[in-house]
Amino acid sequence: MNDVRELLGRAADDAGHPGLTTDAVYARAGRVRRRRRAAVSGAALAVVAAGAVAFPGFAAGPEPERTSVAAPAEKSGKEDRAGRLTALLPSGVGTVEQVSLAVLIKNATPEQAKETYVGPVDGQYAVRRDGGVGFLTFSYMPRAQVAKKYATDPAVDLCAVSGKEPPRADCVREELPDGRILTIWHDAMDYGDGGTPQWGPELDARLVLADGSVLAARSSTGYEGDRSQGPLLDDPPLDRGQLRDLMLRPELLPAEGTAK
Repeated sequence: MNDVRELLGRAADDAGHPGLTTDAVYARAGRVRRRRRAAVSGAALAVVAAGAVAFPGFAAGPEPERTSVAAPAEKSGKEDRAGRLTALLPSGVGTVEQVSLAVLIKNATPEQAKETYVGPVDGQYAVRRDGGVGFLTFSYMPRAQVAKKYATDPAVDLCAVSGKEPPRADCVREELPDGRILTIWHDAMDYGDGGTPQWGPELDARLVLADGSVLAARSSTGYEGDRSQGPLLDDPPLDRGQLRDLMLRPELLPAEGTAK
């Protein structure tokens, strides 16, 4: 349960649950991916079937549909949140637009996909650059929520091999002087099962704060398949150094005393 998608997840129990959230998409995708990682070749059909359950109705079609869907938020709030993030990004990253991956991937309605954010830039963002579309996602989880949802220590070493899961590629864990722990790793997202959507390579990050709260992020080159937003970026929107710098900025955390 120490995958970044686990910490992003407040998963719905059913794919058709009316209160569908993007976190449900991440959580279900994470479970499918872990089964893919651990499966031997003889279990390939079972893995494909699990992927079909995780994304019902997403059978490969002759032509992927491309749509642009903004996040289900008031226009002023949406612009403030995307603008707030843009102000923190280095130049040349691209054009940033807040979106809802639950709407894009699961075809949820804006009403179903509404989420309550804790951190100032929590949410999902499309990043358009050089004709491609990648994504940045951020999710802050207060200590009380982490303790309630997960039995394991959030400070567990993600770079260490655990059980049957393969090691995380290019995984770097930093124990900072102030007690924070930052882990960044690369995920090729290449499982070769032909499912859709197929995510491109990404960098994942998790920052465990001294009080036990957690900030998680993804810097993804995008996805291909149904409702694709465009071609994959050649590289993640933020490289490792840029993602590290951003994760350590206090502007990504809620004001002290506002998150419990």
